Order: sequence, then structure tokens, then C-alpha cells
Amino acid sequence: MSGTTPYGRGMSGTTTSTAAVRPYRPADHDAVYDICVRTADAGGDARGRYASDDLMPDLFAGPYLHLEPDLAFVLADAGRVVGYVVGTTDTAAFVRAYRHVWIPRLAHRYPAPAGDPRTPDEEMIALHHRPERMLLPELAGYPAHLHIDLLPSHQGHGHGRRLLETFLAAAARAGAPALHVGMVTANVRARGFYDRLGFHVIPVPDPGPLTYLGRSTT
Repeated sequence: MSGTTPYGRGMSGTTTSTAAVRPYRPADHDAVYDICVRTADAGGDARGRYASDDLMPDLFAGPYLHLEPDLAFVLADAGRVVGYVVGTTDTAAFVRAYRHVWIPRLAHRYPAPAGDPRTPDEEMIALHHRPERMLLPELAGYPAHLHIDLLPSHQGHGHGRRLLETFLAAAARAGAPALHVGMVTANVRARGFYDRLGFHVIPVPDPGPLTYLGRSTT
């Protein structure tokens, strides 16, 4: 889920007043993938951690770009994409599309695992083949969900808030009353960000490495 999301205070002093949120375009695909892997290790850089740097984006960015492009938004600064938010207003429908469209689309890259996963790559591929993991009864009242990521140079300047508020408005227009995120608990910077934006903990039995947070879309 949204465990790849990093947030913190500005880390580079970069001036970001020119950055603007806009709808995703197909030409942004590679930039979104690059941002995703650079922030996929509990907010840190996951490049080189898996056999392919596309693995994490293929699970946590690509399916949304392909299945829900109208709900994808990017932060662009001087023509460069430096952040994004992706998601869905209907997690149950998204899971069905993931199962019937996205898994077959990547079958050549990620064949169904045989046996229990034994490596980090196999663990992630097993998650890819089990999208129904997103369907928890405790989340039923929060049908939308999202993933949001920013490069370190653009964290701590209010851009994450702008991206999230853009998604909230789009989800509200689509009729979703509330949304959730599944945040890697170790990403304490992300937790502070969500707390400041009115999210609360959704109690989920045995959540594993995640903390589930939710709020209304309005």
C-alpha cells in the first residue's frame, strides 16, 4: 500500500516555489517509476535492493497509472516531475482490475510463485499475485486509497499537502466518502505528515509491518 511514502523537513534547501501539481501524462511514466523506487525503502532509496528497480513501481505505481490514470497527479518543477500521487476511489473494483488486467499484463515478468517466498524479490512478487490482501473488512468504510511520494529535494515545502488535497478533491467528486493509506510503520516521517492532515488510525488485527490510517475526503 502506501508504505513507500516519505515526508520530512526540507533536506536540500532547494527553492521549490515554481513547482505545480498537474494531471499525470503518459510521458511522466518513467519519472513516476524513478521517484517510486527512490522512496520505496520506508522513505529511503531502494535502488539495487531488488533484482529489478521496476519491481516496487510495478506494484505500487504502475497499476494505478494503467488502471486509474484520471486519479494520478504529479508535481512538476521547471518541467521535471518530482512527486506524484496515485490511487483509486474504489479499492474493491481496483483489486478486481489488478487481478484480471494487471497481473496478466506482467505475467512474462512476474510468473506466479511456486512455494513459499524465500527472497525479498519473491516476497514482493507474492504480494503482486495476492491483490486481495488490500480488502480488509476494517477498511470497508474507507473505499478509496492512495500512494504519494516526493523526492527528498521537494519534501518539507508543503507539496505533499498539495498533492494529497488534489487527490482528496478528485475522490470526493467521484463520490468516495473516505480513504485510507497503508503506511509502513517504520516510516515515522510519513506518520507525522498524515497526522497533520487529519488522518487517524484504523485498528486492523495483525497488520504486519503496516499502520492503516484513514480520513474523510472532505
